[in-house]
Amino acid sequence: MKEINKKIILIDMDGVIADFGKELKKLKTSNKISTDLLKHPDLIEGIFKELTPINGAIESIIKIHDSGLYDLFIATTAPWGNPGSLTDKRLWIENHFGDLFKNKMFVTHRKDMLIGDYLIDDRLANGAESFKGELLRFGWDYENKKWNEFRDWNSILNFLL
Repeated sequence: MKEINKKIILIDMDGVIADFGKELKKLKTSNKISTDLLKHPDLIEGIFKELTPINGAIESIIKIHDSGLYDLFIATTAPWGNPGSLTDKRLWIENHFGDLFKNKMFVTHRKDMLIGDYLIDDRLANGAESFKGELLRFGWDYENKKWNEFRDWNSILNFLL
């Protein structure tokens, strides 16, 4: 239930809070993963377990939460061909945020179906491009090889607070 007078922020996980790209670079240099799996790295079993947080993400999200202005939710996609990723993502969020997102996590391939004021996401995939609120494009756009409007968490904080 939406808290009175608070705007809703939905936050993507991979590429926004958790550094999936950094983990992928490590795997590519390790030669432990087949070339076929590297073409679809989100299907690698356990890849979401130990991701490094994006610089400033944890502290910034806590700061936004502590402002009292917003109701925060996680909005992530778990690859269909990697069912264990759902559990790995949920445990990652709990490990880094405690109970902050308890019962406040959406796992979906249709972010356009979610209701909120803002969606912080690095990509336009999985319905983000049709989100009904305001999409805050975050970080590095690896598909188009350019920075999104919000390069880092300081730019998100400057916009929201």
